Amino acid sequence: MMIPEKPSFDPGLTQQYTGAITRAINANGQFNVKRSGITWRDSHPYLFLISVRWPAFFAIVTACFIVVNTLFALAYVFFGDGEIKGAEAPTAAERFLNIFFCSAHTLTTVGYGNMYPHGIAANIIATFESLVGLLAFAIATGLVFGRFSRPSARIAFSKTMLIAPYQNGISLQFRMVNRRSNNIIDLNVRVVLMTVEMLDGKLQRRFRPLELERSDVLFFPLTWTIVHPINEASPLFGLTHETMRMLQAELIITLTGFDETFGQTVHSHFSYRYDELIWGARFKPAFEIDAQGEIRLDAGMLSETEPAALP
Repeated sequence: MMIPEKPSFDPGLTQQYTGAITRAINANGQFNVKRSGITWRDSHPYLFLISVRWPAFFAIVTACFIVVNTLFALAYVFFGDGEIKGAEAPTAAERFLNIFFCSAHTLTTVGYGNMYPHGIAANIIATFESLVGLLAFAIATGLVFGRFSRPSARIAFSKTMLIAPYQNGISLQFRMVNRRSNNIIDLNVRVVLMTVEMLDGKLQRRFRPLELERSDVLFFPLTWTIVHPINEASPLFGLTHETMRMLQAELIITLTGFDETFGQTVHSHFSYRYDELIWGARFKPAFEIDAQGEIRLDAGMLSETEPAALP
């Protein structure tokens, strides 16, 4: 096992080792942590609704709309016949459906006029329903705006890391690209090597930052290849694929940048395990200059590699 030259630190993933894990960060950028012991008091509806996928969001909004109107329709029915004028129908089911539609008119403040509440009880319910509708649609509008205005990075990482030739030696490399057309500036990337080693008679996780050839750039219109030179000062110096497998090596990447469109900082996380490294390869070019002198970027080439002999 290798001995660290610098004191290890804990980036928040704990140095305690209680068993092998598949990976610290999943492919979607989320940490591989499943929580338990959470109560309903710990949940936050806004955080859930602002981050859930669009189909699920619209399904939830539609379900809430139907449930609320059904409850108010039942309240109208409870107060007996004649409370909703214009809702008369041959059958009870059709009458309830008409009252449901009247509730929808009231909740949305549409008010076509073909049906309306009559009597003190029905008007009290309609007044309360109008208030609920105003508050509910204000919340829904805020959620929709928050979902559209929330900055989100669509940073793609190459499928594999490479051990590639670098100057007179070798290096660790991976590549990134911004899949969206928004401008991200002042980018900074950090790479941390996580291993499992025997220390003081017990297994522990060790974390070592890797020195990069370039850890920040001003602009991000093209692909960005992150390079860590593997020299005598590198924690990867002298390691082989088998050694990295024994150490359960995982390389954790954090990326931050400033989104000019939203005027906010965006973040992205990713990781590579030892079995996602290709030894003796280099990335193929992902952009070129066309006949008109314009740079053409092909994001589909992000992970394309070719063999390269290591010194």
